[in-house]
Amino acid sequence: MNKWTSERIGELKGKRIVITGSSHGIGFEAATILASKGAEVVLAVRNRDKGEKAAARIRPVNGSRPVTVMNLDLADLESVRRFAEDYIAQFERLDVLINNAGVMLPAYKRTKDGFELQFGTNHLGHFALTGQLLSVLMNTPLSRIVTISSIAARRARILFDNLDGSKGYSPMIFYRQSKLANLLFAMELQNRLESSGSSTISVACHPGISVTNLLSRGTGREVGRVTKTLMRIVAQPASMGALPTVYAATYPDLRGGEYIGPDGPGNTRGYPVLTNDPARLYKPDLAARLWEVSEAMTGVQYAI
Repeated sequence: MNKWTSERIGELKGKRIVITGSSHGIGFEAATILASKGAEVVLAVRNRDKGEKAAARIRPVNGSRPVTVMNLDLADLESVRRFAEDYIAQFERLDVLINNAGVMLPAYKRTKDGFELQFGTNHLGHFALTGQLLSVLMNTPLSRIVTISSIAARRARILFDNLDGSKGYSPMIFYRQSKLANLLFAMELQNRLESSGSSTISVACHPGISVTNLLSRGTGREVGRVTKTLMRIVAQPASMGALPTVYAATYPDLRGGEYIGPDGPGNTRGYPVLTNDPARLYKPDLAARLWEVSEAMTGVQYAI
């Protein structure tokens, strides 16, 4: 069986792709791959300087096509709103939205709006962003929304009675929760898009275990050399971790609702394949409750 690699991606000229958290790690690798295939990429980043440096590295592989940097802080709903308004003012189409940015295992902290940082950034920020970009997505034929989850979702539950962590906080428990929320959101979004008759689809993916700056525990600092060396023993490089993302964003036979991950043992590393986690983890009642709570918390109401 042939392994899927980015060499099998077709021409993406004319496609515009927004990638959150794309100044480093998997987001940067995905942006570079997609740009090399002709896509116009928009780097949606919290740190403008890092975003501009990333764009400068991507432009040589992208010919004359634009690489745009736009400010986005997913831990601030006002920043999310401004990003969506600015994007819609500048662009008439959005072919792919990749909900990639995230924080992992920080000390207890809240977002500007008072949400626990991991749930607020990883899930609620992307929930709000997708909802506010949904009109331009649905007006772009055959567009896609790709949401990055994690194998950590397999051991997660949604703590509806303690979403803000005020009744107790564990970095890993709350990370797992945010990643299960990502998966439930992606699957529920697909159901709603399908029911509305839209040609837009929602796909989920995860990178397995990859060496990225998520390991900086939310500080944004570069991961230390010793940590990176140890991680390389058990993890794959970000360039491999990005393959499920670009597969989900480009593979022509996807119809929505798929979950893409590496093909190795436990889906921890390897080349992209369909995984069956949603069959066990997606529960319609749980997803519907999460959706309702997310709309209430963000103030973003979906039209589907």
